[in-house]
Amino acid sequence: MEEINFDITINAPREKVWDTLWQDASYRKWTSVFSESSYAVTDNWKEGTKVLFLDAKQSGMVSMIEKNEPYTYMSIRHLGEVKDGVEDTTSEKVQQWNGTLENYTLTDTPDGTYLKVMLAGNIPGEFKDFFLNTFPKALRELKKLAES
Repeated sequence: MEEINFDITINAPREKVWDTLWQDASYRKWTSVFSESSYAVTDNWKEGTKVLFLDAKQSGMVSMIEKNEPYTYMSIRHLGEVKDGVEDTTSEKVQQWNGTLENYTLTDTPDGTYLKVMLAGNIPGEFKDFFLNTFPKALRELKKLAES
């Protein structure tokens, strides 16, 4: 199992950072770095529910909210991919990384909020390179939104 970590300090309270992370309008803005038309279809990020991370072509990821501790911790378990609106959680391709976790931990600091994002699981090389390049940019966008 591999682990990749990203972090940033944001000059805003945890509640503001949390809301910026998960409210639809701001979520679309900071995740546009990953895909210009990125959005999430979710049951209000409730623990144990399915979430789809999609783009304008109805393609992306199918996942589950593993844990949701408001304003402190969100864990998302990736289960498969969505291609043209069709979910795939069983093909050999997605089984390689099925179960990978994406964890967000928010901690108070004297300067605001420390956000740590951890990806843990079997992360294929093309995804690893993409995340290493894009996650820092996305977190800078999140910081800009939360601090405004």
